[in-house]
Amino acid sequence: MVVMNGLELLDDETLARVLSAALSTGAEFAEIFASDWRGTGVGLDDGRIEQLSTGRNRGAGIRVIAGETTGFAHTADLSEAGLIAAARVAADAARQGGGGTRVISLDERAHRVVSPIDIDPSTIGKAAKVDLLRRVDEAARSAGGAITQVSAGYSDGRTHIVIANSDGVLARDERIRTLLRVSAVANGDTGMQTGFDSLGHTMGFELFDKVSVEEVARTAANRALTKLKARPAPSGSMPVVIKAGSGGVLFHEACGHGLEADLVSKGASVYKGKVGELVASPLVTLVDDGTMTHEWGAIAFDDEGHPSQYNVLIENGVLTDYMWDYLRARKEGRPQSGNGRRQSYKDLPMVRMTNTYVLNGSTEPDDIIKDTKSGVYVAHLGGGSVNTATGDFVFGMTEAYLIENGEITEPLREGNLIGNGPQVLRDIDLLGNDFAMGNPGTCGKDGQGVPVGDGQPTLRVKSLTIGGTAA
Repeated sequence: MVVMNGLELLDDETLARVLSAALSTGAEFAEIFASDWRGTGVGLDDGRIEQLSTGRNRGAGIRVIAGETTGFAHTADLSEAGLIAAARVAADAARQGGGGTRVISLDERAHRVVSPIDIDPSTIGKAAKVDLLRRVDEAARSAGGAITQVSAGYSDGRTHIVIANSDGVLARDERIRTLLRVSAVANGDTGMQTGFDSLGHTMGFELFDKVSVEEVARTAANRALTKLKARPAPSGSMPVVIKAGSGGVLFHEACGHGLEADLVSKGASVYKGKVGELVASPLVTLVDDGTMTHEWGAIAFDDEGHPSQYNVLIENGVLTDYMWDYLRARKEGRPQSGNGRRQSYKDLPMVRMTNTYVLNGSTEPDDIIKDTKSGVYVAHLGGGSVNTATGDFVFGMTEAYLIENGEITEPLREGNLIGNGPQVLRDIDLLGNDFAMGNPGTCGKDGQGVPVGDGQPTLRVKSLTIGGTAA
């Protein structure tokens, strides 16, 4: 064993011996993914600290492939004996005859840092983390007397990862993420209304030297307060302007998933067979970027040991490529895109996004509003659902306003955006120059969640359906 920054990781010789054991029944590919996570969580509800915890989770997953069969086993025992036992279980599951021994020569990837860390959160006492939440509670309540409840959470995590495979890949990575989330409830004539905001980066505790937790709290509270005086959203098709940073989740869900190569190969994507075709407005360039320093989805290496990349998916409206995992790219002779990700050592990797966003256009955001005679301005999108095979989606509008005569006017509540991802891409007719990333997110796929980021400049979709409750 070797020690890396105080945490034990597997040495090269052990990795090679375990991979050899995994291949001993005749498989053509074997992989080890080992991780060691430590983290802290603090939760505050209604002025009281309800949670204060630390945890550790470590183990390894071993994948063995023989023909079209994949064997997978995971273990919390990182001793060589424990790893070899898991390797044999995975090999037996994948076995299709053959045998013998294969010697593995590992070629370690050069050390790579995408998101440098100044202050390791594990060096900060719990009292300082509790104090952050107390400041959040005070700031949210100071926004107005109608705020009746505040909930806030802080979490940090530090993960050491080592990945090795029988193709000779060896990569080590360290990931530190820090997150703050705030929810506020306001009570008034329209009942109880909720506002939410969050802040998260691949960064250490220095995050709170760079941003104001009070501002995050006030944003959440003001969203709740605004809804108290909001009118029910209208219904029908109309122009929709989406504020910078607030609509990235739409592109992630309604477009990004359809550009994941595994869904494409299964025929579960509307973008299958459309590389080289115009699939969006010529204004639109869509990127997935794992190298985006300090953003929530930033990684030095993906969870198959390949460097993260800046991948252009759609360029000036033309579909240029999909996102790939290692084995799919290997099989098809494609270059790596660094998009093989997994939730933990207990999970198999799959094609996943990192930070997915639309690049800047050239129009001033104020001019986009002025050019819109009537419509809806979406300042913040909530959760939703999407059918990747068709691109159809529904997203909640958690902060939205009417646009009347080229001006933002009354706030709206109880409204959804309803549309089709590919159609939205084609219907973007104005694109701002004010690019911003949105809130940190967790992308769910096949039961696994991974950290992702998304963003875009202010933009206008010339027609989207608003599902409102107004008579």
